[in-house]
Amino acid sequence: MHVCVLGRIGYDLYAREQGRPLAEVETFSRHLGGSSANIAVGLARLGLSVGIVSAVGDDALADYLLSFLAQERVDTRFVRRVPGYGTSLCLTEVSPPDRFPQVFYRHRPADSQVTVGPAEKDYIAGTRMFVTNGTSLSASPAREATLEALQTARAAGLRTVLDVDYRASSWPSPEEAGRQARRALPWTDVVLGNEEELSLLTGEREPAAQVRSVLSSGVGLLVSKLGANGVRADTGRESFTVPPVPVRVVSAIGAGDAFAAGLLYGLHRGLPVADCLRWGNAAAAIVVGRVSCSDAMPYVHEIEQVLAAGA
Repeated sequence: MHVCVLGRIGYDLYAREQGRPLAEVETFSRHLGGSSANIAVGLARLGLSVGIVSAVGDDALADYLLSFLAQERVDTRFVRRVPGYGTSLCLTEVSPPDRFPQVFYRHRPADSQVTVGPAEKDYIAGTRMFVTNGTSLSASPAREATLEALQTARAAGLRTVLDVDYRASSWPSPEEAGRQARRALPWTDVVLGNEEELSLLTGEREPAAQVRSVLSSGVGLLVSKLGANGVRADTGRESFTVPPVPVRVVSAIGAGDAFAAGLLYGLHRGLPVADCLRWGNAAAAIVVGRVSCSDAMPYVHEIEQVLAAGA
């Protein structure tokens, strides 16, 4: 197995009526969602073997999600069904180019009940890369499981990745989200975050101070998503900035997950860091031209076409 992902699997409903306020939308399309699940699908579509450790409700929504993951060849043997907890649900308005409000339903979310036992640890240790996100740190026992999984992966010599993935609905405050994410840094090789996420992670507002704070914790690569200004990577020895790919935006939701998949695919292949950023940007550009996250994830030939066009 190339990659193990630990984290959220969700059920997404996207408005079919574009440009209509969410309160007035009457019809939706269903999709697999959740940052971790989206990244897993993205990596699988790029040809990597991927497994996911997670938990879902014991409900019909989970039936669809597990079926979708199986169709995408994502290994779900360590996805537990948890009676009494709900599969995460999200409704999204689609009003391009820049209005995509979301409503999350995460009362007693099943993914907060992720646990990592001996079997999961053996599974993680047998892969090459471990990927998780900040939402998995928002509640127990998933919080402890995530930290245990990171430690297991680090001890086994894997590349470990934390996508900060801040979702306000999962936290009592941004400060608490930052505090918990900082606990994961000693076992993390690669950190991904946007400007808001890096601010809450470090308590710093200036980009240079954020970089110093994250890299001083032992992280080897910090990837900063800068919106219209592109992306920047810092290693402590080098810094790279790559501009975004110009594209007509249909839905910006899922762009960060696509970027992560493209970037991590490049790292897995051993590409130079700047090229990894370009792979991430190309993947994100493809997804923002489509509606949904998981269904929109690109394949290798699609990214190569974007890169060949000058991305």
